[in-house]
This record gives sequence, C-alpha cells and structure tokens, in this order.
Amino acid sequence: MAKKPHKSLSFTYTEEMKKPCIEADLVPTLIPLLESTDQEMLLHAGRAIGRICYDNRNLQEELVKVGVITSLVRILTDYAESEPLVHVDLLALCNLAELDTAKEALSKTKVAEQLVKQLRRAENHERLEIVFEALQALAENDALKVQLVEAGVQEVLSEILLRLQGSSQAEDTCIVKAASDLIVSLLLGGKNGNTNSPDIKNTEGCKKTNAKATVSILSRHENSQGKDSLNSQYGNCVRMVQLGVIHQLLDLLEKHVESEDVSVQHAALSALRNLAIPVVNKVQMLEEGVAERIQALLRSEMPPVQFKLLGTLRMLTDGQADAAEILGQDPTLLNRLVQWCNANDHTGVRGEANRLLASILRHNRSQEVVKAIQEAQGVKHLVSMTTSEHAAMQNEALNALAIASAIDLETLEESFKESQLVQSLHKLLQDDNTSPEVKYNSMGLLCSLLNSGDLRQEIEEDRIKETLEQLCSHSNANVVKEAVTTLQVLRGET
Repeated sequence: MAKKPHKSLSFTYTEEMKKPCIEADLVPTLIPLLESTDQEMLLHAGRAIGRICYDNRNLQEELVKVGVITSLVRILTDYAESEPLVHVDLLALCNLAELDTAKEALSKTKVAEQLVKQLRRAENHERLEIVFEALQALAENDALKVQLVEAGVQEVLSEILLRLQGSSQAEDTCIVKAASDLIVSLLLGGKNGNTNSPDIKNTEGCKKTNAKATVSILSRHENSQGKDSLNSQYGNCVRMVQLGVIHQLLDLLEKHVESEDVSVQHAALSALRNLAIPVVNKVQMLEEGVAERIQALLRSEMPPVQFKLLGTLRMLTDGQADAAEILGQDPTLLNRLVQWCNANDHTGVRGEANRLLASILRHNRSQEVVKAIQEAQGVKHLVSMTTSEHAAMQNEALNALAIASAIDLETLEESFKESQLVQSLHKLLQDDNTSPEVKYNSMGLLCSLLNSGDLRQEIEEDRIKETLEQLCSHSNANVVKEAVTTLQVLRGET
C-alpha cells in the first residue's frame, strides 16, 4: 500500500504552528509521558507528538532514537481494548513505520502479534485501513514478515477476503485490495524483492495461507496489471514455488474438478501457468510430480478449464525435455489432446491442444514419444497446424515436425503422406502472404523429408524445385539462403 496521509492525520496544525513547538523542544518533554499509566495522559501526549512530528522525517528519526517504538508497542499491548488509545497508537506507527530505523526497532518487539490482534478485532473500515497501512509497511522488512506470518496474519487476511468476496461496496473493495496486496507482499518478498532470506524460505506459516484467497489474489493481480505484473517477476514466482503454493493450488483444483463453478479452477491454473515461467520452477515442479497431478484434471468438461490446463502443461514443457517425455508417453493425455484437437466448437481449446502437442514434440528427444504421438493419431493435427492463420502456430508446428522427423522419420512417413504434408509445404512456399519465417521453417522441414525415398519422390513430382528457384531471389536474405541450401539437398549436392 503506497504511503499516503491517512484522513485521520489531516491536522489543523500548520507548519507555522508546529515550528515553535519544535524549537521549544516540546517533543523530548512529551516522550516521558508515554510511560504514564494514565490513559488520558497517554492519549493527549500521543496526539501531540503525532501532530508535531507528522511529515517531519528528522523529528521522526529522533523519536526512534530515543526509544519511542518501545513505548508505542507497550501501549498497544497494555491497552489493546481502548479504542481511542489504539487509534492514536496505530496512527503513530503508520507515521514512523516507513523509516528503516523504525522497522529495525520494531523487529525487536512483538508488534506483529499486536497488529494481527488488532486486525482480527477491527470492526470498521477506517480501523482496518489504518492497520493495513501499518502492516504493509512492516511487510517490507524480512524479519517483521516472518513475525507476521508466525502471528497468523495470513489466516486473518484470508478470513477477511472470504467474508468480503463478491461485495460491490467501494469501502469493501478497498479492504479486499489492501488484504490482497498484503498477502502478495508476504508471499513474494519485501520492497527490494529479496528472495533469499533463509527465515522466509523456512517459514511454514506462509504455507497455511487459505488457498482460495491465494488463487483470488493471483488472478486479480494477473487481470489488473497485465504482462508487467506478478507473472513477469521472475524472483517472485520462484519465491512462491519455494513456499509451497503450487501444492496448495493443486489441492484446490482437485477438490473443484467436478464443480460447475470454473472460476477457482480457471484462476488456479492461470497462477500455475505463470509460476511455471522461470526455468528453475519448471524443474522443481517436475521433480515434485506437478505434471502428473495436473493431468488428473483431464476429465474436466469445462472449456475454460481445459484451455488453462493446456496452457499450464505447455508452459511446463517449454525447454524441458524431461517434461516432454513425461507427457509425450502418457496415452491418456495424448488421446485427450487429440480429442481436443477436434474441438470445433471451442477454437481456443483446439488451438491450445495443438500447441501442446507441438511443444511436446519440439522439446522431446525420444523415439518413444514420436511413436506415441503417431499411435495417438496426433501427427495429422500438426500437419493441419502448419496452415494455421497464426504465423506463431505455423512455426511451432513446422519446428516440431522437423525435430520429430530428425528423430524418427520412418515412423512418421506414412502419416506425412496421408496428411499430404509435402503439398501443404509447397503451398506455404508459393503463397506471397506467407511470412519469411514460415517459408524458412518450411524449407527446413523439407530438407528433413528428403531423407525419405517416398517423400523425396512426392517433392520432385510436386515440382517444388521450381518454387525453390524462385525463392532464391526473395527479398528476405534468410529465405534466399535456405532456398539455396534446400535446392542443394534436393539435387544431392550436400
């Protein structure tokens, strides 16, 4: 939560009125009064100190040096049920908590425990806002973050989120956002993005965060902040996996797989996909059996869930041969993928199914995977994918088929002939609207196909040689180079 003056801190004191108080050293005189047992005295002293020191960093630093933090925490502890005193005390903490010296002093107290207690008993929006402001400042410090988690702050936050879920009132929306921001801070690291604190890594409390709340937060941040949000923050994603959030999400998904309410499943899969972006996360997730657990969701009949499931699995296979081999040798998954490749009623699901199939082949290095995809009748869908209206999907399919051909062309040969791959490639090369990259990759695949006698014959009969000769004068240098190379292979010159 960004630091801003709270409405309760809109003092009538002007700088001109504060200046004489400061010059008269009134603040040092007021400090001892904070040790009083007279609640009225504590209230007036606290208000006076807060007003004089508000927005004056030098005076705030002085307050911390003379030990005011200890006094404030003591008041919060001893008078936890005194609404006026707690209010003044919280305002003072908000005022000081931005200072690094204050955070260091607070880390030596039990302030986290007291703030969590106040968060739990807060009954109105104004009090919640003040507590959240103090908590957010504290959550920027690793030591204090650990204390907050150990004090159970995440459980209280989850209760608040679930209680206010679905409310359209502006005040509730502000509280939900504040609670969401705070849990994200607890899960993802402090102000400096530090992901290496051993204390944080070993904090079991973070793992107890209500999974629904975590899903809600991740989904909200994804939708509201776009590509530059949490999803692209590499270190934050790594931190979340280290804290065990992955298995929380999977537990939740498995409980909701038969549910008609797809919102939780959709959000959880979005989160899993985004957390699988860093390579180190892919490795850890694979080692922990995430790929196998995700496949349990294959029975879902909900297109939005199917779409996100496919995207999550594709992200896991990106650059990971191990993942490609795990997925590529699972007949249940492959049969389901081929089924979804035929999902004419849901173009998004069909596209993602094709992309996952291509990704498995593209990152795989195993003959067994090529044979499994061939047996599942997935090859024809990849050939169709080469003619997609999206160049990115065309290139994914072309690269996948080229790699598969290099691994085991003999297994694929018959499927290539049945699906008229050679003819499809020729059309791509002839079409002026085909992008240079697609033309380049089409010729790369052609070179692989020339290792088959039957396919070479098809290439020669389809008079692709003439098209290649025309491409030798193409405006794109890479296309020209590949056309020359492909012609040499076709003529047996290399």
